[in-house]
Amino acid sequence: MTIDQSIEIVRQTLTLMLMLSLPILGAALVIGLLVSILQAVTQIQEQTLSFVPKIVGMGVVAIFVAPWLFMKIMEFAAKMFGEM
Repeated sequence: MTIDQSIEIVRQTLTLMLMLSLPILGAALVIGLLVSILQAVTQIQEQTLSFVPKIVGMGVVAIFVAPWLFMKIMEFAAKMFGEM
């Protein structure tokens, strides 16, 4: 395996990791923004108000995208073991 092949594998791995984490982190971002706007409008500064909805939302999104996540991981693993 050459250095160029190693770099390409690392690039593919990091790209896949970013693609797989994007839906869950995106949900946390949107929920956090909505809760922050709600807190600013109502002047409620409770810390658990921002934490609990994010955790619940991330869990729901993770459940919905889990089949897609597993499919992408299996495709990547098959590709990596097939090239060796």
